[in-house]
Amino acid sequence: MRTGLYPGTFDPVTLGHTDIIRRACSLVDRLVIGVAINRDKGPLFELEERVAMIEAECVALSEQTGCEIVAHPFDNLLIHCARDVGASVIIRGLRAVADFEYEYQMVGMNRAMDDSIETVFLMAEAQHQAIASKLVKEIARLGGDISGFVSPAVATQLKERLG
Repeated sequence: MRTGLYPGTFDPVTLGHTDIIRRACSLVDRLVIGVAINRDKGPLFELEERVAMIEAECVALSEQTGCEIVAHPFDNLLIHCARDVGASVIIRGLRAVADFEYEYQMVGMNRAMDDSIETVFLMAEAQHQAIASKLVKEIARLGGDISGFVSPAVATQLKERLG
């Protein structure tokens, strides 16, 4: 069984994230969504809420693809998390060149720590490439329409959280 790890903060999970998850499922039999605790980012949603959002968003994807999808909170090094869940591949989503520069450095560091774990980059579909959780939260906070960026369920949770 081939296991992949797709890490992120997912605060909140966007259509860009679910696009990457759907496509990653064609590469692995089991996909672990690593939900980073990352207190430095000051997430809007608590860890348990982000895990629950991921689980809810992935039920249909798992059924459609036949891939087992599980959410897994982590607060250690990404490479250690990959080892903990038995991942042979780390899936990373890219939106722009700026993402690549950062990710390129991360791959180098991860390979120095464990060269048996590969990293695969997936580009979100064109209509999802500009979506960033930070921008979605800002649009929602200012009363904008976020329906093109997140699922209806996530949009409802954002609206409830932001009042």
